[in-house]
Amino acid sequence: MLKSDFSFELPPELIAQTPLENREQSRLLHIDRKTGEIAHNHFYELPNILREGDCIVLNDSRVLPARLFGKLETGGMVEVVLLHEKKAQAEKVGSQVWECLTKPGKKTKEGAKLTFGDGELTATVIEVTETGNRLLEFHFEGIFLEVLERLGQMPLPPYIHEELKDNERYQTVYSKDVGSAAAPTAGLHFTLELLDEIKAKGIGIHYVTLHVGLGTFRPVKTDNIEDHEMHAEYFIIAEETAEAINRTKQNGGRVVAVGTTSCRVLESITGEDGVVSPFAGFTDIFIYPGYKFKCLDGLITNFHLPESTLIMLVSAFAGREHILNAYEEAIRERYRFFSFGDSMLLL
Repeated sequence: MLKSDFSFELPPELIAQTPLENREQSRLLHIDRKTGEIAHNHFYELPNILREGDCIVLNDSRVLPARLFGKLETGGMVEVVLLHEKKAQAEKVGSQVWECLTKPGKKTKEGAKLTFGDGELTATVIEVTETGNRLLEFHFEGIFLEVLERLGQMPLPPYIHEELKDNERYQTVYSKDVGSAAAPTAGLHFTLELLDEIKAKGIGIHYVTLHVGLGTFRPVKTDNIEDHEMHAEYFIIAEETAEAINRTKQNGGRVVAVGTTSCRVLESITGEDGVVSPFAGFTDIFIYPGYKFKCLDGLITNFHLPESTLIMLVSAFAGREHILNAYEEAIRERYRFFSFGDSMLLL
């Protein structure tokens, strides 16, 4: 199957640059994944579409304000995006080592020293990796995450050019476990009130954690999609969550993943017998048409970039023709696309 099989033309003005004032007011394109039939709804109508006994599974990962702007000791500005903490090397108090992206890379050679803010945070480049990333040793007083909250910015996707006025709008209202480089955006439409309404209707709400890496924005460069190497991401699913999902299936309820991240967790740890097991570790599962789903009955997701691994995943779940037809319909109806855009329900 070719990358070009998942291409579509999107008018640039439909790429949402800012979030809606009210999260649950986003539009919801509901696709019957078996027939391809389309219905137009709003996200706040979700409790009326789901049934008592169903459950939704959300990713509670929280985005790290991982984008820093600093100064080089030799002069000039530098942009740093934190990717992964190198825990094995982070042994000193007031010091942590992270693998980072830096720009401009030619100025951040080994030994380069950087300053952020008014010197509240400093760093030294201690290694250039084989992939061209940098290992930076950061020095600070207090708690590193609190320093980042003050100095860091959200690492927004490259297609968003507007400044985000409130960092919390790039977090889900239920985010808890800090570690993502990008938001699990399908969950941005939920409010606490809507979650309460869903729960009151007898629909289960369960959480997994998958820390989204910047690899989620990495384009597929191979013409044959089967040759694409998927990035790995760390996830956790607790025993009580696994048991609750298994009970839902046993009782005839439907399991609806909120986002491709939750989908990848569930499909990574569900056995061929359909049983979900607790687990903590990495997944590099690549889901594209031909994949046989073992757990999911439904999927809530946003509209994805053409030729991306994410549109390939939803095409595997609902059928490539159904998805591309739905995208054409969404474009005709002027839906908002990508991270801050509208949503889809495949059920």
